[in-house]
Amino acid sequence: MSAKGVLLAIVVIGLTIFVVVIGTLWPVPSAVSYAGGRSLLRPSSTPVAAVQNLGDELRVHHWGAAYQQLGNKAEFTESQFEHDITGYHLSLRTYATLETFDVRPLHNTADDAEVRMRLHWSTVVGPYVTTRDLHLTRNGDRWRVNWPLTKEPVVPPQVIPVNYLRWDVIYRGSEDDWGAQNVEAPHIRIVDMHPVQRAEGVVVMGELLNEDVVPAHVSVEATLLSKSGKPLASEDSFDKILPTLLPKQVTPFFINFPNATLSDVGSIRMDPVSVLVSASADPVIEMKDQKLNPVPDPSLSGEVVNESGQVVNIAHVLATFYDKNGQLVWVADQYIDRALLPQTPVPFDIHIPEDLARKISSERTVTATYSVGRLS
Repeated sequence: MSAKGVLLAIVVIGLTIFVVVIGTLWPVPSAVSYAGGRSLLRPSSTPVAAVQNLGDELRVHHWGAAYQQLGNKAEFTESQFEHDITGYHLSLRTYATLETFDVRPLHNTADDAEVRMRLHWSTVVGPYVTTRDLHLTRNGDRWRVNWPLTKEPVVPPQVIPVNYLRWDVIYRGSEDDWGAQNVEAPHIRIVDMHPVQRAEGVVVMGELLNEDVVPAHVSVEATLLSKSGKPLASEDSFDKILPTLLPKQVTPFFINFPNATLSDVGSIRMDPVSVLVSASADPVIEMKDQKLNPVPDPSLSGEVVNESGQVVNIAHVLATFYDKNGQLVWVADQYIDRALLPQTPVPFDIHIPEDLARKISSERTVTATYSVGRLS
């Protein structure tokens, strides 16, 4: 090996040793955390740094370390703090992953501060965002976060009468001789359909009616056809629909075609699908105090109340918006991130696109519910 080659090898080896030493002495906090070690956090010498440290611990589920950073931890237990994040009952929060978080200072004095923390979660039904307004106090050269714990309401002992319709389905067995076919699929019909162009692509939305006297599990598929009749793309409603329709019930549907252009579409083929299923009219979910909020932050807000005696693990609110003539304007939805306890109101707030808000004069909401061991 030449002298230059030996020198180059020595330089490379030296740089490698230097990088390893630097990485050992001053590792990246997130890398250490994800590797299972204790994170090396930045000093909590400012309110923003203290909240960022808390967010780093929450992201890697270091509940104990996060709890120890709180200035008001004497007000609740570590278990209560963890359940405030993940839910006291099985819900979307239980298996949610904190992807990122944003920290925004609101107010700051020498000894007190207000900071807004927006947490961006990833779930099996898509992302959702929660916001916490945090009060911080200074203790020496460190800032402590006072966590605004949302305590789980205690449902008092009570008797709730159960009086609801129920449909059970008994299918024909292989050895049965009563007829050659199982029960036919329920009759459903699309009663309204509107394609619209949005910035993200083409949206096909509408309403579907169960015309039958039996419940149906439903879905809708749409195929965009070119002006020559050639298929351009096919998508289905997935979860943007009330999946189980009771007799004579109506559901909105929303089908998104990302990056599609409506001017390229000559026609749309709609294929509603139904399957007979067992179903019941319980749990009963009541919508209360619904309100259309105007621009600059248009939304539909209100509360959902579980009127049954069982816990609803996941609730999905779908809203259909109409103009003053009763024409469909928009369909939007929101999953409730916490379980619905009996007789306990939980707020919801469904965003409305600002350019459509002024056209809306009325709305209708329906709720799909999912409970452990049961779908309705």
